[in-house]
This record gives sequence, C-alpha cells and structure tokens, in this order.
Amino acid sequence: MNAYQKTAQAGTSQRQLEATLLMKAATRLKLVQDRWETDQSDLEPAIAYNRTLWTILSTAATEHDSQLPADLKRNIALITIFIFNRSLDIQIDPKAEDLDALIDINRSIAQGLSVQPAEAA
Repeated sequence: MNAYQKTAQAGTSQRQLEATLLMKAATRLKLVQDRWETDQSDLEPAIAYNRTLWTILSTAATEHDSQLPADLKRNIALITIFIFNRSLDIQIDPKAEDLDALIDINRSIAQGLSVQPAEAA
C-alpha cells in the first residue's frame, strides 16, 4: 500500500472518530434536554464532555502543523468560541432550549465529517 493510501485511510478513520464523538456529545446533550423537567443531573457532565471535545478538536485543527486551510482553522476556532460561550450561558442560566444550538452544531459537523471527501466534491 502506498503512502497516499495509508494517509487516506488514516484520515478517513480520524474523520469517522471525530464524527462519532460529536454525535455522542450531541446525544448526551439531547438526553439531558429530553429529561429536563425530571432530571438535569447530567447537565454539567454533558456540557463538560462537549467542551472538552471541542477543546481537543480546536487545538488539533489550529496547531501550527495542521494542514487544514486557514479559513477552516478560523471557522473551527469561531465555532469553538461560540460553543464555550453558549455552554457558559447555560451554566449561568439553564434553559432546555439553549441546548438546541450545541446539539445542532455537533450533529451538523458530524454529518459533514461522515461524508467522504470524494463525495463532497
């Protein structure tokens, strides 16, 4: 197998891993939202998990040696800032509907990562 094929396989599996983790975070947040009236005990852990995930994604994407285009790096950084701000807002004044944005962003990014680069072209 040549170096290009190995890189493509590694990239695909990395994309799928990221998509899976984003969906896991979205699912946790949605579960909290669905149980809002009876049980908010997982709110803090779900937000912390999502924030940690976005910290890792953002750090990896914006590192100096990242091969992502500059515009994509900037967009990821901006999304991460939004995620952090929304998370803080929810912690200060919890509202079930405020989880919608976090859930939607995670699902949308995960869906985009699930599309193979050749399919997106």
